[in-house]
Amino acid sequence: AVSDDEVFNETVKGSFWHIRYQVLNALPGEPKTVEIATTRPETLLGDTAVAVHPDPAAAFEHLIAQQREKIEASGDKDRPLLATQLDNLIARRDQTLPALSILRDMALDGRQVMLPLMNRPIPLVADIWAKPEMGSGCVKITPAHDPNDYEVGLRCGLPMISILNSDGTLNSSAGVYQGLSIKQAREKVVADLDALGLLGDIEDRDIELPHSDRSKTPIEPLLADQWFVKMDALAQSAIEAVETERVKIFPVRYRKGYIDWLSEKRDWPVSRQLWWGHRIPIWSAGPLAESEVGDLVAKLTGISSQSDELTHQVDKNEYGQSYVFVCLRRENEELESAVERLGLVRDPDVLDTWFSSALWPHSTLGWPDPTPELSYFYPTSTLITSRDIITLWVARMVLMGLNNTGKVPFDEVFIHPKILDGLGETMSKSKGNGVDPIDIVEKFGPDALRFALAWLATETQDVRMPVQYECPHCAKLIDQTKKNRSLPRVDCPSCGRPFSTQWAESEDDRKLPRGAVVSERFETARNFVNKLWNAARFTLLHLNDFEPVAIDRESLPLEDRWLLSRLSSVTSTVTEALDHYRYAEAARVLYDFAWDEFCSLYVEMAKARLADPSTRAATQAIIAHALDTLLRLLHPFMPFVTEEIWSHLGTVAPVRGLAISPQTPAQRTSRFVMLASWPTAEPRNDADDKIERQFAVFREVLGAVRKIRSSQNIPPRDAVPVGVRCNLEAAELLTPMKVLLESLATASIESLGPQTQPFATDAPLAIPTLDIDVHVDLERFIDIDAELQRLERLLSQIVKQIAGKEQKLNNDSFVSRAPAQVVDQERQSLEELRRQELGLSADIQKLRIRIGD
Repeated sequence: AVSDDEVFNETVKGSFWHIRYQVLNALPGEPKTVEIATTRPETLLGDTAVAVHPDPAAAFEHLIAQQREKIEASGDKDRPLLATQLDNLIARRDQTLPALSILRDMALDGRQVMLPLMNRPIPLVADIWAKPEMGSGCVKITPAHDPNDYEVGLRCGLPMISILNSDGTLNSSAGVYQGLSIKQAREKVVADLDALGLLGDIEDRDIELPHSDRSKTPIEPLLADQWFVKMDALAQSAIEAVETERVKIFPVRYRKGYIDWLSEKRDWPVSRQLWWGHRIPIWSAGPLAESEVGDLVAKLTGISSQSDELTHQVDKNEYGQSYVFVCLRRENEELESAVERLGLVRDPDVLDTWFSSALWPHSTLGWPDPTPELSYFYPTSTLITSRDIITLWVARMVLMGLNNTGKVPFDEVFIHPKILDGLGETMSKSKGNGVDPIDIVEKFGPDALRFALAWLATETQDVRMPVQYECPHCAKLIDQTKKNRSLPRVDCPSCGRPFSTQWAESEDDRKLPRGAVVSERFETARNFVNKLWNAARFTLLHLNDFEPVAIDRESLPLEDRWLLSRLSSVTSTVTEALDHYRYAEAARVLYDFAWDEFCSLYVEMAKARLADPSTRAATQAIIAHALDTLLRLLHPFMPFVTEEIWSHLGTVAPVRGLAISPQTPAQRTSRFVMLASWPTAEPRNDADDKIERQFAVFREVLGAVRKIRSSQNIPPRDAVPVGVRCNLEAAELLTPMKVLLESLATASIESLGPQTQPFATDAPLAIPTLDIDVHVDLERFIDIDAELQRLERLLSQIVKQIAGKEQKLNNDSFVSRAPAQVVDQERQSLEELRRQELGLSADIQKLRIRIGD
């Protein structure tokens, strides 16, 4: 047996067979046959009825009203198709309703049809499962082999005829088809129906075929006695645990799937016919006569009076036969023997693995005994798992924990994304498409592995990680494919030499060097580790004479106050992200701060002050504090490199921290960063916000100058004249930073403010988000003819983009159907392109004047 949650549907090519059932004793005006359509013709051998809707007229009116509501709520694009569907529905009603009404009356009158091939009369029944808008409006009912038909069978009191053995062959109820496989039976049934003239049209269709999630093979519904867990009360308690946030789920969007699944409150089938597992602790005897039941119950009552570990129950089936069931609360060989001596037999089935797994949080701690471990460790704090077992495992652990202990099993659940290979498939050892963590550690380092996984752990559902072999001969990477990932040896396309894979079995293959299984997705993390290490080496080098000093924050230079403000902001953001399991956000914030702000900007600004004896001590205190805080924040992501740097930092600056607030007193730090306290963000103020805005603008302008220098291949040591056109507010922010800008950009600021004009030989770069234009004078650095050609090429590209935007915005269909926000974005983009066109045209004209063109 499998649970519904362990079944998935897969679209496959199939057929729709139309079959005619003869009406018995048809009266004048009644149809001689009833036609049904099915994708599983072999199951008609177990049919026990043909159903028609009890009120087809009302069903049609309901469908027509729904379709009209859809039309009223639809847009212009969808309305014509919906209107056509409505017309077709009305036409079908007018065409089929008279015949369906007659069949409905026949069903209510107890009429019968002859089951083809089996020559067994079966009733026409009226049931809402029949859809008058589909097929002939009638449907065959096979209660033992279809879950929906089973429900019809219960409602209509139909017999349940099972035609399948557990091995998938047909049993004696299938008559002459006994012993055939499902495929063989299907072919023979279709051929026999055709020979009798009872087979109608055969339609080719894509059908949804149920598959087992474990075996990935098609499954067939089979009627069998199974043990179920009644879910009403259990499910409700688990729903309330999440709704009241006794259990918090992150990301929050996964709450809906959890609650929706439990809200169905479907009873849970826990019987499994497997060779291994926890055997169901239930013994039974029956059917028994009433006198036998009384005698057995009396003996069981005597046993249970001496032990509370045994319970018993008497049940009667639908035929009035009595059965006695016994359940033991825990393993007890003496009780088991006593029960079996009374003639009861233990159920051969085992429990669903997920049933056993649902007990894991408390059963591993000694439950049901009140052990010290259970008292101390239960409930746990956090469960980390994948989204595909939220219902199979997470929800069931919650409901089992609440039922067995009265407490939720954990306070928080973090649902992580699934890492797929480059082809979008789940990584699997059997497929050979998973990266080897040992190979990743050897090539990129353990910190790169850890940081990269955190970087990838976004709140999206899946993460794709292309997998490559690394050639052991030339170190080139070879993309894994479905073909080469299963080969015992692979030939490197770069050097031509072979290497072995995990599938190598022959002696010759095993002698080859093994190709590591890696992914380029770890490259960024390794580069980050190296960047941090290099920045730390620079810092440590300049702390050789470090002595703690008192710091007056108000007297600190602008860049120090900015760094302290950014440290506080980053600490706050990272802490909040980690508290809510947003690991990718925390990793990206730390990466951006460490690389772009601390390493690439602050360290550069600090070099001159570290070389000046008058400012060295204060700068040392700030940079030591910054590195200290950064190492604490990065330690969960990079434990090894941060611990190593921390040990060196402790050697040169054992007492560090800034005596500028209660949160950052100078103090002797712990020996290991893993034992150090987590940083605390300082209270924010308006001055901090202004400084951060100031440096945000500064970094954009600095980046623009550097980008122009790079694009023009200007030598690093050559200072360039720079003009910055900006509004008064930006000018106010940038003016105090003029010296820093000139130093870091190797530039001389010629003009700053709204009055700034382009140079005669100008290289401009716009910063649209800030309404700032950066200009660099290229008179001493460029070949005017080459620059003119570059600008003309750029202008040509801009003109083409403008034409494309204009064509799109002149399209009434786009403007009327696209969201207003998208249309506005397109218009703003067009305006920006036109502004760039004007600027480029002016620059080109100036250059032409200079060369006398």
